[in-house]
Amino acid sequence: MTRATRSPRSTSSGPGRPQQRRSRPAARPAKPVATPAEETPRPRWQRSLKLTRRALALGVVIIALAISFGGTFQIYLSQQRDLAVAEQEIRERNVQISELEAELARWSDPAYVKAQARERLGWVLPGETGYRVVDDNGKPVGGGVVLESDQRPVSGETDQTWWQRMAGSLATADSPVRRVAPR
Repeated sequence: MTRATRSPRSTSSGPGRPQQRRSRPAARPAKPVATPAEETPRPRWQRSLKLTRRALALGVVIIALAISFGGTFQIYLSQQRDLAVAEQEIRERNVQISELEAELARWSDPAYVKAQARERLGWVLPGETGYRVVDDNGKPVGGGVVLESDQRPVSGETDQTWWQRMAGSLATADSPVRRVAPR
């Protein structure tokens, strides 16, 4: 068997067809060469800056996206700041809760209750002798809690009946002013 070969210039698809030659395209006319007198000199920055319409449109799109995402980014940062503040408050509250739970556990101990009764109320156990140190004015020196009320009796209330005095005493007990005496 013989193999049919084709020349690179032939366009026929097989035997029996006439061969056609491709014609060369017509020569392009030469570009007119500008003479130096016709050329207008441009500054260097204008020659290096070739701004196309696509580049201009891309720049406008990028600026629009930056403006639209700017507000969203500001909201995001604000939410992150609020989240950090909330987490800090949660940590502070957890510390406060643990301190209060420790205080509650201390009050479950009978020895702590006795110590607080001795210190705050001046109680003593049976068989003990209690002493209270007072200063020159007769006020106790040292620890202890003194309850006072910010409500003072109005002048002319001295001739009250016993139930009126008791009601006034209850009102004073309901709103005490806690003052710790200096040690």
